[in-house]
Amino acid sequence: MIVLTRLNDAQFAINPDLIERIHVNPDTTLVMVDGSKYIVTESLQEVIDRIAAYRAQVISMARDIPPQIYERPGLGLVPEVFSAEPAGAKTGAKTGAKTGDKTAGDSTSGGKTVPLRPRNS
Repeated sequence: MIVLTRLNDAQFAINPDLIERIHVNPDTTLVMVDGSKYIVTESLQEVIDRIAAYRAQVISMARDIPPQIYERPGLGLVPEVFSAEPAGAKTGAKTGAKTGDKTAGDSTSGGKTVPLRPRNS
């Protein structure tokens, strides 16, 4: 949220992601995506600078958040972003004769064989 000032000197916070456009004639008017309008004392450049500073702050805060660490059986502590298996996947050995074989017990095929068909060029 950015803090701006109305013409009566009352301050208010507004979500800059909901601003559709900004007009200046003669006062700075914010037009929101829902059609509502707010007249503020700040100049067009001041509003743009506050929006840019807000977005830079959001990105900076997101970079400082450490990744979530999860305990995975057989894998130990693994960051969710870099995990060897997708979130929600079952861990453990698969039952299959060779890599690439689709057997009835293979969890990747769901127990069903899907026939391949050629592409139409």
